Amino acid sequence: MKQKVLILHGWGGSDYPHWQSWLAGEIAKSYGTVSFPLLHNPHFPSKNRQMKQVRQLLHEFQPDIVICHSLANIIWFHLCQEGGIPRIQKLLLVAPPANTCDIEIIKKFFPYEIPVNLFSHKTLLVTSTNDPYLTVQEAKSLQKALGIEMKVLENAGHINADSGYGKWEWVLEWVKQERE
Repeated sequence: MKQKVLILHGWGGSDYPHWQSWLAGEIAKSYGTVSFPLLHNPHFPSKNRQMKQVRQLLHEFQPDIVICHSLANIIWFHLCQEGGIPRIQKLLLVAPPANTCDIEIIKKFFPYEIPVNLFSHKTLLVTSTNDPYLTVQEAKSLQKALGIEMKVLENAGHINADSGYGKWEWVLEWVKQERE
């Protein structure tokens, strides 16, 4: 595996048994290059600090692939709106929350503008039919606004460890696919 993969977790992190930590381990086992950093203060995140950290990672690590889960999608959207980030080959947006949020700790991340440019050659949105943070209709609206492909998982919740997504072979295969 020649690609460099940056994995960005959501609110609270994605430690074991979350699929993101599993994926990081699988990439490393294949001698792949992976960065799975703990974003600044994940339980009480600062939008500006996390954006600064991710921007720095993009410039220093120079990933080919970026994989976002949950709140990390929103960080990506904000970075895209600001611009000045390097273009990547592939972007995976998994379980983004809706554009409104009343959770006090993360309210400053919302609302967000739908980016016109995702700074990626190929992007896929993955959602669930029963995600508590994004309805199917909201997901379809987001997909349409972004102009990207979407994969909808049946009854996968927020696509995290709580909904049974520890080992997730599909995401590993998606990473391994050659650039198209």
